Amino acid sequence: MKKTTILSIIAVATIFLSTFKITAQKLVTTKTHFEFFSSTPAEDIKAQNYKALGTIEKSTGAIVFSVPMQSFEFVKALMQEHFNTDKFLDTKKYPKAKLVGKIGDLSKVNFDKDGTYNVEVAGDLTIHGVTKKINEKATINIKSGKISLNSKFKITLNDYKIAFKSGKPSTNIAKVVEVTVEANY
Repeated sequence: MKKTTILSIIAVATIFLSTFKITAQKLVTTKTHFEFFSSTPAEDIKAQNYKALGTIEKSTGAIVFSVPMQSFEFVKALMQEHFNTDKFLDTKKYPKAKLVGKIGDLSKVNFDKDGTYNVEVAGDLTIHGVTKKINEKATINIKSGKISLNSKFKITLNDYKIAFKSGKPSTNIAKVVEVTVEANY
């Protein structure tokens, strides 16, 4: 009976420790900042989002971001209203944007050593119900055990079937917008 109890304890401890080790390999953050910027002769538009979730699997380089689209905040309320409408991003029908990808050159990154690591992230970006392949540059910074990821890239709105067909918004929003990502793990 004692031998069975000891073996059970060892089995449970082994499972617990291996699960903890696997979990320690996955970085999770709710401390993210997504920004998009549109510039036209009529006006510049900038929106901020601090509600996205992100993960990086340190052992495989798998990376995921989930961005709630209604959480983008604009300086002008009318811009936010236009952004969420079914004529533009239709955030009720498509509430999230998602990136599922992988750090392609993971061997460059030592998550246990301070440094700045320039990497490429390739994967599938889904916005407005449309999924497209992307391949973008990112920087991973590690300082005193704290890990951050930064990237800046451009998105052509029409690729994701996002466009105002007519009216003032169609001339006030650039056809290509810049997206900035800052995630602190």
